[in-house]
Amino acid sequence: MKTSFKKTSERRKRLVSAFNTKHIAHIDCPGGGQVWVDGNTLYIGHMRPPSGTTIVDISDPRKPRPVARIDVPPGWHSHKVRAQDGIAIVNHERFGSEGPADFGGGLAVYDVARPEEPRLIGKWTTGGKGVHRYDFDGRYAYISPTADGYVGNFVMILDLADPANPVEVGRWWIPGQWTGGGEQYPWDDYVPPRCHHPIRMGDRLYVSYWHHGLFILDISDMSRPRAIAHVNSSPAFAHPTHTCLPIPQPLKGRDVMVVADEDVAKLRPSPPSFAWIYDITDETNPLPISTFQVPDLDPEGAPQPPMSGCHQPSERFSGTIIPFAWFAQGMRLVDIADPFAPKEVGHFLPDAPEGADRASSNDVTIDDRGFVYLIDRVRGVDVIETSVL
Repeated sequence: MKTSFKKTSERRKRLVSAFNTKHIAHIDCPGGGQVWVDGNTLYIGHMRPPSGTTIVDISDPRKPRPVARIDVPPGWHSHKVRAQDGIAIVNHERFGSEGPADFGGGLAVYDVARPEEPRLIGKWTTGGKGVHRYDFDGRYAYISPTADGYVGNFVMILDLADPANPVEVGRWWIPGQWTGGGEQYPWDDYVPPRCHHPIRMGDRLYVSYWHHGLFILDISDMSRPRAIAHVNSSPAFAHPTHTCLPIPQPLKGRDVMVVADEDVAKLRPSPPSFAWIYDITDETNPLPISTFQVPDLDPEGAPQPPMSGCHQPSERFSGTIIPFAWFAQGMRLVDIADPFAPKEVGHFLPDAPEGADRASSNDVTIDDRGFVYLIDRVRGVDVIETSVL
């Protein structure tokens, strides 16, 4: 894989709207699917080949400095990235039908002890399209791969104790997905099941499963994940379940989980998607207790174009304020201190990148200093300062 980089753009983006936020830098790079910070390094997973992963020195967040880029061949993309303790893992997933089939889907593992010199040390491969989104705690990866004999993505846990040789620990799927094992497939008249994103907290995995809702899995025995709860807001609501984000501390005496629906792949024309707050104090019976929508985005419930509404909350946050990437509405800071009444306490809406009609904010994260990094699906990363985090 070739490594190269481009310099950070010096231009300042024109803002459409900002509240309790300040734009401090812009990284002019191809658009992407994920941003992640480890220490003073920003990792950017890009949406389209040949751009795979850009690595940026953010020792001074006002002067971000790209130091390396990892490319991918045509027909594949590497739009997700996680890094911890000198190890970065990036996904390989089919993106179109062209390009070398033998490149293969899966996860690539890099030694990034020296971020300016990422070194490929291993690749874990799977059948089908490859791996979509995942969580990584420095030892275990909680992934959403495809595999021969399965319909759609499912849950898998990989052990990266030896990062060069990841080992499967356990897997879980909805009964009926494993058609290669003789299971009867019951969804001929519905959207196929697809694990989108597992997130771990303690001995639980909180798993979004697209139009098949959400699951909470007990992974106290990682070799045998066990479902303890399932809720599905679809097809009553037209949007797929994208992310289930558990909150580590009780709020108002309740254990809660933020659930983001993604404003794509709608079952029918609909208003923009939004975020839910679930009470999971009784984790076997998750209950929705409130929702959040960007103000005035849902005029009289009228259908809106895809990618107008919610996409993804930051998986890193501090306290009760969570940054969200809200597609055409930029970055939204949502305070869930009262989980029964979440409220917006800040936002940052950039102008559309060149060649696009509107912003397409796809992912957001924060660093230990409270700086926010927002990536546009089409082009660019904005660095944002805020007084509320």
